[in-house]
Amino acid sequence: MDIRRYNAAAWDNQVRRRSPWTIPVTRRVIAAARRGEFAIKLTSHRTVPAAWFPPLAGARVLLLGGGGGQQGPVLAAVGAQVTVLDNSPAQLAQDRQVAAREGLDLVLVEGDMADLGAFASGGFDLVFNPCSTCFVPDLAPVWAEAFRVLRPDGVFLSGHMNPAYYLFDFDKSERGELEVRYTLPYADISSLPPDQRRRFEAEGTPYEFSHTLDALIGGQTAAGFAITGFYEDVFPPATDDTASRYMGTLFALRAVKPARPLP
Repeated sequence: MDIRRYNAAAWDNQVRRRSPWTIPVTRRVIAAARRGEFAIKLTSHRTVPAAWFPPLAGARVLLLGGGGGQQGPVLAAVGAQVTVLDNSPAQLAQDRQVAAREGLDLVLVEGDMADLGAFASGGFDLVFNPCSTCFVPDLAPVWAEAFRVLRPDGVFLSGHMNPAYYLFDFDKSERGELEVRYTLPYADISSLPPDQRRRFEAEGTPYEFSHTLDALIGGQTAAGFAITGFYEDVFPPATDDTASRYMGTLFALRAVKPARPLP
């Protein structure tokens, strides 16, 4: 299966179904951002600390896997020069809608997080990657490309699923019961039985991959990044996510591309 093509179509379907991750921001949010008042998320519930951002006025920002009309328009309203790269045409259309509505300049690129060949090396001050690495089978090229397109001392902000989230039987978890079922690293495409995969595909559900902490965190340091910030998150109480009652189900990282290679 071509995972990238399948997940692009699946996210187009999520837009049609009005998934929370596809709903564009309101006029009020953009108006506040223009006053310098903004809060955006890498994960599900917590907002990114203001201290994690470099100066944003005039900053060159790449939203990596960040379509949906949410973070990109807010950063543009703050004053950044924003490029949004996403695999889903429908997600990019959400950004286009907000840009037209609010008179914002956004560059929208349909593409693969693992191939940023359309962008020059050192061309961005900030790469902002909201939780989307769980839809990519191999993270090493994503980290390498993010590192390449950042300028020296540029900032990389990324959100991730806690791999432990994928240990549990998903159907039982939705009913409030946690039962360890899967080994890690998990992947829908190989871990689910055929009948559940057929259901996923019939429903147009994106395929996910858990990755290991070694790939998620160690992979960034192997690419050359210095990690300078970390926090955990959970799904909001309204989602009634069972695992979030007992552990952090997501986390965020702040990393910097050192001006000189680390020893």
